[in-house]
Amino acid sequence: MTRQVWFMVICGVIIVMIGGGMRQIFGIFQVPITIDLDIGRDFFGLVIAAQALLYGVSQPVAGLLADRYGSIRIIVAGTVLYALGLCWTSFSTTPIDLFLSLGLLVGLGLSGPTQVLVLGAVGKVVPNEHRGLVFGTVIAATSFGMFFFVPGAQKLIDTLGWRETFTVIALIVAVLPFIVIGLRGAPEIDFGGPKQSWREAICEARSHSGYILLTLGFFVCGFHVSFVGTHLPAFLTDEGVSTTFASISLGLIGLCNVAGAYLFGALGDHFSKKNLLTGLYISRSVLMTLVLIVPINDVTAIFFGVFMGFLWLATVPLTSGIVAQVFGTRYFSMLFGVVFMSHQFGSFAGAYLGGIVQELTGSYDLMWMVSVALGLVAALLHWPIREQPLERLSSETAS
Repeated sequence: MTRQVWFMVICGVIIVMIGGGMRQIFGIFQVPITIDLDIGRDFFGLVIAAQALLYGVSQPVAGLLADRYGSIRIIVAGTVLYALGLCWTSFSTTPIDLFLSLGLLVGLGLSGPTQVLVLGAVGKVVPNEHRGLVFGTVIAATSFGMFFFVPGAQKLIDTLGWRETFTVIALIVAVLPFIVIGLRGAPEIDFGGPKQSWREAICEARSHSGYILLTLGFFVCGFHVSFVGTHLPAFLTDEGVSTTFASISLGLIGLCNVAGAYLFGALGDHFSKKNLLTGLYISRSVLMTLVLIVPINDVTAIFFGVFMGFLWLATVPLTSGIVAQVFGTRYFSMLFGVVFMSHQFGSFAGAYLGGIVQELTGSYDLMWMVSVALGLVAALLHWPIREQPLERLSSETAS
């Protein structure tokens, strides 16, 4: 790959590290916000769930606009909304304020400076043989951002307060439009195949059983990630773990997924992506089963963060890689946006149901059980997926 392409990839990594990394830290705000605004965990879970849902529903539209008019404009527009939502959150005094700002406005803004549009932009300039590695690198940036921002935000909350912390992260996000400019310049690769309209691309994908199974399976990934990301700090403190170790555990998920996303992205260039996904979901179920069996303390919280981190977003470069491999990159942002919408439906369910179950039962045990079962279902869904490129892309595979 040329220096120009690598520069574009590096800019994409920075964008996703900040935009996607910030999105992963909201769980550490649950306790101070619920106390300050006198709301239950079920309402906070609803806010994060609404954020995830709007993020997902807006993603296919943002993807289509990016495929047709270029990624830069859409990413910048999303970044502006993202920063405004974070700033508004810092001034929230009522539950409605919190819902409209952190839930709706941030959710809409997230459709810009996060993984789907950035992967779509770099996927059009990266050769097939390097795509898995590059996708894994970009996804790893989300986790590195999570690792970096979780302890930093926790320190700011402890010293300044949660409102001031939201102001700080809003200012950081506001820098992103200046970095987004780096996504232009590299020439797109012509992968061949007949030209399609976006409607034809959608119809083609809907008729492909592998695309449907991939979409259903990604729901489970969203459920897992949102449940753990939103409720893990509260779950650990309920079990007697200190807030310091609870935030470290969440941060370690981000750090260790840098290795996980990078490794599985690279493995996807050489081995069956759907088989790797099957193994990942089974591994998640095994790990979550251990949460129900092994006593929870500072040490086991750290071990959970390490192992969960290795599995965390390792599904994303493989899932996105299958979409690009089977359907090509012309409408990748839109097609992966639809798959990602299912992920966000799962995120809505994981975040919201986690709060509801805890309020009703006083425990998260039922949610861990459901997460185990869903992981096994996802493994079964991925097993029959066909990964071969469509016949119309024969010229692409030949190149």
